Amino acid sequence: MIISGFQNLLETARRQPEPQRLLFVFVRAELPEGASVKEKRIFENGQGGALVPVMYVDKKTSEIQSFAELVEESRHTGQSWDMVFVGCLSGQGRREPSDEATQQALETMVKSIQGGVVKHLLTYRPDGQQVTLP
Repeated sequence: MIISGFQNLLETARRQPEPQRLLFVFVRAELPEGASVKEKRIFENGQGGALVPVMYVDKKTSEIQSFAELVEESRHTGQSWDMVFVGCLSGQGRREPSDEATQQALETMVKSIQGGVVKHLLTYRPDGQQVTLP
């Protein structure tokens, strides 16, 4: 399934036969300690660095209407971020995913991001642009 933009993601999640929870992990790009001069130069040009999770949240599909709403809500936390990774967790038997399953899925996402395994997640910049990471 190809998702083209955040609004398409919301619409697709809402059409699923089982209730969905959207999982969001917000990250900031940081230069790791001991970075080389070359790595520092690349980072200063807006590339490279390490993706460090700074916060996460889950939303039922009924709790979010737009990417702008998500960004505005995130601003109230005081945390700055460079990208947000998005995943979906499906319920079963017409029941929403449990809070425990949701928390576990979010923690797994954080570990996955820390390990650089992100191809299975959708990624957006604060301006709403969907990006594909190498």
